[in-house]
Amino acid sequence: MELIVTLVVAFPLGFFVRSRATAYIAYIAVHSFVFSFQDTELVGEWSGGDYSAFPKDRGSVPWSYGLVNVAIYAAGFGLVTLDHAVRTRVRRRVSQAWAHLDVPR
Repeated sequence: MELIVTLVVAFPLGFFVRSRATAYIAYIAVHSFVFSFQDTELVGEWSGGDYSAFPKDRGSVPWSYGLVNVAIYAAGFGLVTLDHAVRTRVRRRVSQAWAHLDVPR
């Protein structure tokens, strides 16, 4: 669920939000909600006997779960940054095209 939301939300935030800092904060807000919801679901399933996300032993640390979530989180920031750069490049090209036409906007 977290991966899908990251892919669906990070691109529009990076492309359509003018300020990169605002896009980052919006991504943090969306990701924190989705991560909390996902974690609550997985802990509920774990307490019911499903050990596919977390180990059976309560004393062990689920490093793989943490590493995968950090990678998804970082990829979302990368998408926001990449899409902001794409937006800047597209706007620059459109401005140059309008400048060559000598038509008032």
